Amino acid sequence: MQEQQALQIGIVRIYLKDLSFESPKAPQIFRDNWRPEIKLDVSVRPKKVEGNFYEVSLGITVEAKAGTDTGFIVELEQAGLFDIRGPEGAGLEKALRVFCPNVLFPYARQTIDQALLLGGFPPLMLAPINFDGGEQHKPQDLMS
Repeated sequence: MQEQQALQIGIVRIYLKDLSFESPKAPQIFRDNWRPEIKLDVSVRPKKVEGNFYEVSLGITVEAKAGTDTGFIVELEQAGLFDIRGPEGAGLEKALRVFCPNVLFPYARQTIDQALLLGGFPPLMLAPINFDGGEQHKPQDLMS
């Protein structure tokens, strides 16, 4: 009987690849009684770099709109370089699409909140995302 070799995952580096913040209605938006709807889009893009090294990018776009007025748009790509050793297959896929985004998410959340604060808005404090669930989340479910 052959034992299944476990994956070994090392974090080589965590870094911000891209960040964009827009507030097209500032400063008028701050004078209005503004109750926006929050739209959240999340993507995970793993890519083999070389050997055992994989880059995983977590893309998050947050848009706040009230009617046709856009209060802000934040687009972020938080990435990490991971050293993943062990057998390829379902375990590797789960590491790339679940474990790695879970590592990256707190950094992305902090960066989004900082961008909003610098733009004059309150932080969103996004709730953790279940990358393993494959469930569709509504934006209000992702706000704590």
